[in-house]
Amino acid sequence: MLRGLYPIIDTEACRRAGVRPVALAEAIAGAGVGVAQYRHKGPYERETLEEAFEVGRILRAAGVRYVINDRADVALMVGAEGVHLGQEDLPPARVRRMVGSSVWIGYSAHNADQLRAGDLEPVDYLAIGPVFPTGSKERADPVVGLEALAELRKLTRKPLVAIGGITRANAAAVLAAGVDAVAVISDLIADDLEGRFDEWLRLIQPDPRPQP
Repeated sequence: MLRGLYPIIDTEACRRAGVRPVALAEAIAGAGVGVAQYRHKGPYERETLEEAFEVGRILRAAGVRYVINDRADVALMVGAEGVHLGQEDLPPARVRRMVGSSVWIGYSAHNADQLRAGDLEPVDYLAIGPVFPTGSKERADPVVGLEALAELRKLTRKPLVAIGGITRANAAAVLAAGVDAVAVISDLIADDLEGRFDEWLRLIQPDPRPQP
């Protein structure tokens, strides 16, 4: 399920582009990806929670595993099937006790030490980045780069997602470094959302046909 494209619906990126998160969720649902994330860095007011519910309804109806960024409480509230934690969020072991065994936990790392530590946590996948410079974080961690990414891949056998500045122009090179999936925010957004997802899927999604 965690292969190829990992779309992230970032509410701030959507706001800047004038795209409704629900519209992006509908495009994701039609693209046939396995997992997608709702990322909101502000407070969860009633309107935001309602949006998170609706995004989840759309994704789950299409068989897409729904992940909430940072907030295990919100993930439980909206019935999400995953929560993605950062280095400053609650520890994964504590969150595992909150959400149980059926909910995925993802965990972000930004260097080798954090990745080794994350490998020992009760998480289902790890994320590493930023691979390239990114504008989606106010205080971004140092850029990893492709050469280091290939070495970091060797530090864990858990599924590994690369994030940070990944676009259609560089995604193939990132996947060639050995990661399982690429998380994408800004480069998903376009006037023609369906057309943009068609471009992404032609570029990086695994071929579903059986291999000889």
